[in-house]
Parts: sequence; C-alpha cells; structure tokens
Amino acid sequence: MNIGHQKMCRASLLLLLFSTVVAVVSLADNKKGKQIEQMFALPEPDVLMPAPEPDRPLPQVQELRPLIRHTVNQQQGIDVSHYQGRIDWDEVSRDKNVQFVYLKATEGSDLVDDCYLRNLYGAKRVGIPVGVYHFYRPNVNVQWQLRNFSAIVEPWQHDLIPIVDVEKRGKGSLSQFQGRLKAFLDGVERIYGVKPIIYTGVNFYAAYLEGKFTQYRFMVARYADEFPGLSEDVPIVLWQYTSKGQVDGINGHVDRSVFLDRYTVADIMLPSPVSGKK
Repeated sequence: MNIGHQKMCRASLLLLLFSTVVAVVSLADNKKGKQIEQMFALPEPDVLMPAPEPDRPLPQVQELRPLIRHTVNQQQGIDVSHYQGRIDWDEVSRDKNVQFVYLKATEGSDLVDDCYLRNLYGAKRVGIPVGVYHFYRPNVNVQWQLRNFSAIVEPWQHDLIPIVDVEKRGKGSLSQFQGRLKAFLDGVERIYGVKPIIYTGVNFYAAYLEGKFTQYRFMVARYADEFPGLSEDVPIVLWQYTSKGQVDGINGHVDRSVFLDRYTVADIMLPSPVSGKK
C-alpha cells in the first residue's frame, strides 16, 4: 500500500513537471511571437522584375540664356601671318572683299612673326587699313609678353585697334588665368590708349571668359554657315567664318572675317591722334 502510493506520487510529480515545462515553452513561444514564426516560415518566391520599357528620348536641354543672334554685314577682311608666306599685296588690294587686314606681330615673350614688317609695309603701300595681333600665352610672364609686343609694334604705324588672340587655357586656376589675361589687356590698352579687341572661339568663350570681359569687344571664330551668337550679349564686331579662304595674291588658305550687325571698318579704327604717334 505504501509502495504503491509512492509510485503514484512519483508519477504525479513527473506529470506536473512535464506540464510545467510545456507551459514554460508555450509561454516562451507566445512571448517570441512572430520571431519564431519567421524562423520556421517557408521562404517566399522571388518577385519578378517587370520587363524594361523601351528607351525614350530625353527632353531637350533648355539653354539658361537664349542665344543672341546677329546679322551679317557685307564688309570683310583677312588676317595673315608667316603661314601665308610672301604675299602679293598689289593683287590682294584688287579684291573688293579685303577691306582691312590684321597681321600677326608677336607671340608669347620672345617670338616675332618673320613676315610682320614685310606685310605691314606691303599692306600700307597699297592702302589697306592694317592692324596687328599678339598671340597670348597664358603661362608666360605677362610683363615679358608686353615687353615683346611693345618692342615690335608702333601704334602710329597702324590704322586698326589691336587684337589679343586668346585661345589657350594653360595651367593654373581659372581665376589666375583670367587675372593674368586682364593684366595683359590693361598693358595693351596703356600702349594704344584704347581697349584691344579679344579674339577667341565660341566654346572657349563659354568655358573661360563668360561674364568676366564684357567691357571688351570681340572677334569670334566659328567655322559654320551661320553665327548665332554667344550665350551672353557682348559686342561681337567680327566673325571669322573660315580658315580656308582664297584671295588672289595669297598662296594657300587664309582666314576671312565679316562684320556683324551695325559694325563697319570705322568701328575698329584707332582714334586719332594715336598715342605714341611720331
């Protein structure tokens, strides 16, 4: 009777312990909730990506400023250097489309165009209005370039406002480039008593000159059928429309330019008397 009772007590105790464990496990399951469900849940199938749509053209980029369009005047001229070799100026003077000429005089700090003086005397002898240009080197000392230019050119010998050819960016920051160029332009202005004309290209102007030299007039190179203008309204006196022009008296190609809008030869003439006239 006592042994049987002990066995019954042990069985009851084991049953109680098992129930307690089950209850504890159930309680833990309830506390974990979705965590356990996620642990044993079946994986969901991958979501299929929709088929790609056909390419569509991007909307046209709107210009920040409308391009300023220009009209073309009929007065034309040329610019020459040693690349044209020996020029027959008597033949050139018979071309009614050559109403002025710009001659390369200097470049950088020490280069002088081999044909400058011969071209100067030849053009003046046949009565073609003549001016000069300097090819600006952005990484060459500004004062050395001014010294080279002023040692060769004599303002009293010229009829036209000088041109500074700006088409090289060089090294250094943009602000340094612009500051040095402005110093050179100021130096030329002191020599001639008038602001020089800046020669450059459409893309070069947009990248490096825009907004900084609006007080100057420009000669702009663009070899195309039409010149629509730059991205801001600056005075463009001349459009160099080709580098492959043909003129009697000149062997090979020559740069040709035409006046824009209301401008004429009178607008690029040096004031009289010219500073330094002998």
